[in-house]
Amino acid sequence: MQTDDPAYVLRLACGSDDLLGAQRLRYRVFVAEMGGDGPHVDHAAQLERDEFDALFDHLLLIDPRADPQGHDHVIGAYRLLPSDRVGGGRYYSEAEYDLAVLRAGGRRLLELGRSCVHPGHRGGTAMFHLWNGLAEYVLDRQIEVLFGVASFHGTSVAPLAGALSYLHHHHLAPPALRVQARPAQRQAMDLIARSDLDRKAALAATPALIKAYLRLGGFVGEGAWIDHAFNTTDVCLVMDTARMSAKHRDFYLRKQGRGNR
Repeated sequence: MQTDDPAYVLRLACGSDDLLGAQRLRYRVFVAEMGGDGPHVDHAAQLERDEFDALFDHLLLIDPRADPQGHDHVIGAYRLLPSDRVGGGRYYSEAEYDLAVLRAGGRRLLELGRSCVHPGHRGGTAMFHLWNGLAEYVLDRQIEVLFGVASFHGTSVAPLAGALSYLHHHHLAPPALRVQARPAQRQAMDLIARSDLDRKAALAATPALIKAYLRLGGFVGEGAWIDHAFNTTDVCLVMDTARMSAKHRDFYLRKQGRGNR
C-alpha cells in the first residue's frame, strides 16, 4: 500500500509498536474525546484495546516524522477482520447484532471497526487515504460483503430520532443482509414517520463516516444498539460490493489499476 502524499505512510500494522500506536489513537478518540470506557480501557497507559485486537488486521495511516517507540506515530486506523480468519469463533459485532443472515450467505465477509483519525489530521486527506487502503484490501481478498458497527455520539435517543428514522426508512438493508440488533440494549429506529421526517436535519445529525458508507451503496441493519460503556448509539452498516454505486466502484478499480481505461 502506498500514498502519493509524502506526509503519510499507509500500511498494515507490522509489530507491537504499530499496535500500541493504534490503541493509543483509539484511546484519544473513543475515550478522551468521546467519553467511552470499559473493562479493557487502560487509563494509566492511555490505551483502548480488547481481546479481538490480536485477530484483526490493523490498517494504519502513519506520520513518518513521529517516533514509533513513543506510540504517537499512528494518526489514522481501521480494524479489519476477514471471515476466513474467524473460523468457529465470533465477530466483535456479534455482541450487539445477530449476524445469522450474513453467516448463512456463504460469502466472503469483512468486519470493519474502530475507524478513527487524529483530530489534528481531520478535514484533509487522511480519511481518503484510509478509504483507498480499505479498497485495496477488499479487492485483493475478493471480499463480497463489508459490515461493522458505526456510532452516533451519546446514548440519549431523542436528539437522534430524526437520523435513526431516516436510516430506517431510506437505507434499511434487504432481507438477505438485514442483521438484527440484539434485544438487551436494542433501540427501535422507526421513531418518526417517513412523511414527517426533516431530511436535511436528519442528514446533518448523521456522522460523516455513516454518510460515506451510504454514498457507496451501504445499508443499515434492523434496530440500533445502545452502548453505555462507549457512550454511543450504534447502527450496523452492511455493504454488498456487488451493489456498490457504479461511480465509486469504478473509481476504486481505476485506483488499483483494475478497471477499463
